[in-house]
Amino acid sequence: MPTDQKQHSRREFARRAALLSVAAPLAGATSFAGADFPSVSDEQQLPKLPPNFPKLSDQSRIEIEERYEAILKQHGSRLSTEQKADVRRLCFLAQPPLDNLRTYSIRNSDSPALYLKPAVEREKKPTSRAPKTPPPAAKNS
Repeated sequence: MPTDQKQHSRREFARRAALLSVAAPLAGATSFAGADFPSVSDEQQLPKLPPNFPKLSDQSRIEIEERYEAILKQHGSRLSTEQKADVRRLCFLAQPPLDNLRTYSIRNSDSPALYLKPAVEREKKPTSRAPKTPPPAAKNS
């Protein structure tokens, strides 16, 4: 091995790998935070939304549009304009529950909040405990 290359210990390699794994998302987040997202204009807002519909963030609106475009890409040729408008409305209505669900923090060590149990106990078959009869003795002839 040439003398100009340094030998790295396993500990040093692990330390650098950990630092890079932490720094990589942070480096991407700073460039992502400064990026301009295409905003959804107010004329694209559906008029059939309920009056108490919560105000959505820009990221939620972008996610709605991406979901809508994905559905149109897959099924758009079979949908009428009314159906497309209904799909877009449903995409808007599905977003607030998704945002609420994402606010919960869950770890792998968390146990489920609800264990599924059968609502009705099944009837157990009665077990017959008949006494076993000994096998017939072999005849010696």
